[in-house]
Amino acid sequence: MALALNQKLAAMQSDERPLRKIIHVDMDAFYASVEQRDNPALRGLPVAVGGGHRGVVAAASYEARKFGIRSAMPSVTAKRKCPDLIFVKPRFDAYREVSNQIRAIFADYTELVEPLSLDEAYLDVTEDRRGLGSARAVAEDIRRRIREETALTASAGVSYCKFIAKLASDYRKPDGLTVIRPEQGAEFVASLPVARFHGVGPVTAKKMEALGILTGADLRAWSLPELEARFGSSGSWYHRICRGIDDREVKADRPYKSVSAERTFDEDLSEPQRLSVELERVAGYAWARVERAEVVGRTVTLKVKYGDFSLITRSKSFPDGVPDLPKFAAAGQSLLQSLLPVPKGIRLLGLGLHNLADRFDEPQQLRLAI
Repeated sequence: MALALNQKLAAMQSDERPLRKIIHVDMDAFYASVEQRDNPALRGLPVAVGGGHRGVVAAASYEARKFGIRSAMPSVTAKRKCPDLIFVKPRFDAYREVSNQIRAIFADYTELVEPLSLDEAYLDVTEDRRGLGSARAVAEDIRRRIREETALTASAGVSYCKFIAKLASDYRKPDGLTVIRPEQGAEFVASLPVARFHGVGPVTAKKMEALGILTGADLRAWSLPELEARFGSSGSWYHRICRGIDDREVKADRPYKSVSAERTFDEDLSEPQRLSVELERVAGYAWARVERAEVVGRTVTLKVKYGDFSLITRSKSFPDGVPDLPKFAAAGQSLLQSLLPVPKGIRLLGLGLHNLADRFDEPQQLRLAI
């Protein structure tokens, strides 16, 4: 069975194009590592970026992760798990500066770089631009330069497709390198828990567990019709990835789907004037990101999380792109006003811009005024 799958994969790859060589680079505990690098007193200690009485952990050092602390965990829970945990305020300008350094390194090896966030990206190195001889050698050289130029470590996965390269980068973290060749792909996926698969979230993982699907091998035992019956359109994706098949290309300059900002409050808010002031602040943060991203958008979306953690969103779309911060903030305030008076205290406010296009695209795409 494995031989047949590998032959099928090889045939698919050789039909129309050369075998892809893809690297997924993932910085190790990025935000926390930057903080430990810049403040030697934090090195070797459990550190969490984020915090505040009602906040969450944005990132945790490996020393903190030993206590079970993870991103998005409420700060009070993290502190309970590790009373000695040190919280530091995030410095996104510093993280962005380091991210730009790293992307400049990537650009020396390939033009095909698809950033996923500040701390991870896919690279297609099928073309050996620097004559290093193999994708493994490219990954090793990139990791060396990141260490020398930023004093940080990165883990990398090297494979023939994006799905397996991403799995491989996580396989020997931190500061690890894993290479999965085409003939190894299907069995590598079969050996891993489905909960680690990109595209299988916690809810889906629990549903799979209830069906006896714990590993890639378990998933591979299900036919395509069975998976589609249980998981709808996602069934075909699961059917492919458990066999090590992923035809997605690395797409340079992956477009933004949305740009937003949000704020969690130390206490639940319900007074209209206070909520309006806080939303104005959030709008300023979000618009700064819109300008850095150099995008325009037609839809403003308000996100509200109440004290009981229930969540609602409200949106307003415009025929033309939202031109500036005052119009963006005014749209958000209008959406907030439609919810007042609030039935219960508000824990979080967020504001975002959606239906985006590059600011320098043709004007008629968003009917921008000349």
